[in-house]
Amino acid sequence: QMEKKWITEFKEYLRVERQYSPKTITAYLEDVTEFEHFLAESGHLKSFAKITTFDVHVFMSELYDKDLKMSSISRKVSSLRAFYRFLLRNGYVTKDPFAYVQIKQDPRRLPRFFYEKELELLFEETRRPDKLSLRDNALLETLYSTGMRVSECTGLKLEDIDFELKTMLLHGKGRKDRYVPFGSYCYTSLKRYLAKSRKPLMAKYKREHDHVFVNHHGDPLTAAGVSYVLDQIVKRSSLSSTIHPHELRHTFATHLLSNGADLRAVQELLGHSSLSTTQIYTHVTPEHLQRDYRKFFPRA
Repeated sequence: QMEKKWITEFKEYLRVERQYSPKTITAYLEDVTEFEHFLAESGHLKSFAKITTFDVHVFMSELYDKDLKMSSISRKVSSLRAFYRFLLRNGYVTKDPFAYVQIKQDPRRLPRFFYEKELELLFEETRRPDKLSLRDNALLETLYSTGMRVSECTGLKLEDIDFELKTMLLHGKGRKDRYVPFGSYCYTSLKRYLAKSRKPLMAKYKREHDHVFVNHHGDPLTAAGVSYVLDQIVKRSSLSSTIHPHELRHTFATHLLSNGADLRAVQELLGHSSLSTTQIYTHVTPEHLQRDYRKFFPRA
């Protein structure tokens, strides 16, 4: 079937030309398949080449009726636009029915981050001598010190860490590599973890691999494993909130900007391809507002 052939070619285009990660490719294909299922369920399955603006309006209405977040709807439309741009470029269709779809965006919510006192409570919970606490402390330090994504953390290999220069090579989205520095706290924590926790665990369970972070059996730590570890740290602490690994990335960016870092420097450290993505972090903490108010307002 022609439609299936187009989807297969689109998948290869995302993998080879765009060099997207398997996870990103899966998300794109799920959105395209969802649109295909909608057309089938509508009772009049059409070729992708024969879709009208009316079909798109009906599809959008269904998405809104599902009470999805605007960000989810926006992502689906973005996937379908990318698909139709691919079809147009290859001469499979003559127009993009999603070209003029406009989505009302929600006001951008401020990303949740931890204040320095909250963060200290989390670190306090990992300062124990047992092997897993040493691992937890190193994990927490690394995520906070570099602002890395969870996928970059689970993909981190021993050869990616340069202890002499105190830098890490991170493998980001779309196979975009970048170097990020790390500080003395992270340096000390990682050295201690590698010698007193990772090495004994690997030897005990006879594991051989280069992944930096391991679970209690010496196997590479997964994204779900990272989330579990952080959840346990929060549960042991006096904090009443929950935690998502990405919140440490938000915290890293917020603390840099709050202490006067340049927005473009933060963009490079986070591995954002667009400055507009980084601008969501230009919120500042109340302490920073108070300090600037007292410093710059003439009647403070």
